[in-house]
Parts: sequence; structure tokens; C-alpha cells
Amino acid sequence: MIEAGSKKGTCRFSISPGGGVKKVQLLGDFNKWKPMAMAKQKDGSFAAVVKLKPGTYEYKFVVDGQWRVDPDNGAWALNSFGTLNSVATVQ
Repeated sequence: MIEAGSKKGTCRFSISPGGGVKKVQLLGDFNKWKPMAMAKQKDGSFAAVVKLKPGTYEYKFVVDGQWRVDPDNGAWALNSFGTLNSVATVQ
């Protein structure tokens, strides 16, 4: 899921991958696809806040080593590997 962050110009990415997950990372064209650690929340979800300018961005999560699209975002784009990336539009 992606939503506006609490500070202006930020976006909050989150995912609830289920029990037993140890590590979740966020990657996207906004950070040159370099893994960014996501913090585990009290409810078991993982979240990260990213500063983003208005525009359209592609991203994915890596959950315990497995690439995943955002299950809460149905906007996807085909990537050069023949799989899908999630797409977010920031206003």
C-alpha cells in the first residue's frame, strides 16, 4: 500500500506479508532499485517512508528474498524481466 506520509512530500509504503516474515525491503526506480529496509510495525506489517516528488514511480517489495508486487495496489507495469512492477502516482 502507498499513501501520503505525515510530512509534506513523503509517501508511506507498507505491506502485511503474514506471520513469520523476518525481512522486507522496498525497491523502486525512485531509489535506483537499491534495497531499502522496511521497519516492522506492532501489527506485523512493514513500513517505510520515502521522500518523493510528484510523478509516476515503479516499485516492488522483497519479502524474505522473494520479489512481490504490492498486493494492495492494482496498478502494475510489465518490466524488462517479463514480470510486473507496482506503479504509484504521486500528486
